[in-house]
Amino acid sequence: MTELTEATAVRLVEGYRRGEFSPVEVTRAVLERARAIQPEVNAFARITAEDALERARESERRWRRGEPCGLLDGVPVTVKDILLLRGSPTLRGSRTVDPAGPWDEDAPSVARLREHGAVFLGKTTTPEFGWKGVTDSPLTGVTRNPHDPTRTAGGSSGGAAAAVALGAGPLALGTDGGGSVRIPAAFCGIFALKPTYGRVPLYPASAFGTLAHVGPMTRDAADAALLMDVIGVPDARDWSALGPAPESFTAELAGGVRGLRVAYSPALGGRVAVRAEVAAGVGRAVRRLADLGARVTETDPRFADPVDAFHTLWFSGAARVVQHLRPDRRALLDPGLREICAAGARLSALDYLAAVDVRMDLGRRMGRFHEDHDLLVTPTLPVTAFEAGAEVPAGSGHHRWTGWTPFTYPFNMTQQPAATVPVGTDTDGLPVGVQIVAARHRDALVLRAAQALYASGTAAPVTPGGS
Repeated sequence: MTELTEATAVRLVEGYRRGEFSPVEVTRAVLERARAIQPEVNAFARITAEDALERARESERRWRRGEPCGLLDGVPVTVKDILLLRGSPTLRGSRTVDPAGPWDEDAPSVARLREHGAVFLGKTTTPEFGWKGVTDSPLTGVTRNPHDPTRTAGGSSGGAAAAVALGAGPLALGTDGGGSVRIPAAFCGIFALKPTYGRVPLYPASAFGTLAHVGPMTRDAADAALLMDVIGVPDARDWSALGPAPESFTAELAGGVRGLRVAYSPALGGRVAVRAEVAAGVGRAVRRLADLGARVTETDPRFADPVDAFHTLWFSGAARVVQHLRPDRRALLDPGLREICAAGARLSALDYLAAVDVRMDLGRRMGRFHEDHDLLVTPTLPVTAFEAGAEVPAGSGHHRWTGWTPFTYPFNMTQQPAATVPVGTDTDGLPVGVQIVAARHRDALVLRAAQALYASGTAAPVTPGGS
């Protein structure tokens, strides 16, 4: 059982092909794991065991015939409770959403997984409408860190990250509007990729507009590449989706980093105070990239913190999410969400367009930066996981979650691909992540560099209770 819950998706598909184990065995094992972790960690908004076992039995019959229906036939996957999953309520962490539905449509990424035979374990937790960088909501309560349940799992895809870290499915779909796959992946010790905007179609469109990305959360880069090969294809419902990827992400993994021009920015020009143990872990990963043949230069993209512009875009999006609610329904919202919605409602169209100007300038700067640098490497976060149930670390002086996520939200504004890779722990056993960023449309390059770190032993999933 333990081996099956710790196996990657790549390993599961190989095992199905060889007849070493079946989709039903695997699904039973991960469902047992999901039920076991739920009371303490609270990773799931709901577990759909009956549907999962039915899909696993169908997959088992296909594998016995030697006729798998896709790249992930029989592989368990979780879906963040922001994304539509046919037949299951998508409540978005909110008591204001009617559970009655109807729930008769899949989000594009979910639809592709269904076509490829994936087994849906259930919906993972999110803060209300995915509004913040930790995972707690009025609907589902607090999601906790797999390595220390007194700490946060991060967010907003915190349930997804905790589930993967604890063996409740090797693959998870998350969403990322300001760091929401990278933040919890870094805190929980797994891999996550925020793809180039539009590479993974999104429907319905997010109220946070083109800040919001769908991305894979996995145990390693190879699984993320496999998942991207499935979900990174066009869908007619998303008018802003990109065309087909030029190559298979899996096929592009093995190129290594020799000769790549890597810019290492340890603190965004000294602007960010990074905890010493985080800096040390990131520094080791950067040195390994240099050992593997990358041409590493310590330099910075030299942009001013765009947080005010990000807040304008983010708060106005939040205000739009709840615009239809009557006052009595608004009273049910997370108090912090109500606060930013009120701020967003006070913004004008000119305020919004001024923020768009800042965003466009930042995108131009990063486009020019990547003419000279193939990759930018930073810490994913300046801190490790802090107390559960808090939006910001105690004593930090920050008011909003953006105060401790300065490395993540800028690359939602620029729509660039960015991944977090687990590179060890601090002295409390809490995971540290390194962020790898590339120019728009260079998702395969980000995955390739991450794979080089895994292949060299520098990166590895951080096992709760282990090292």
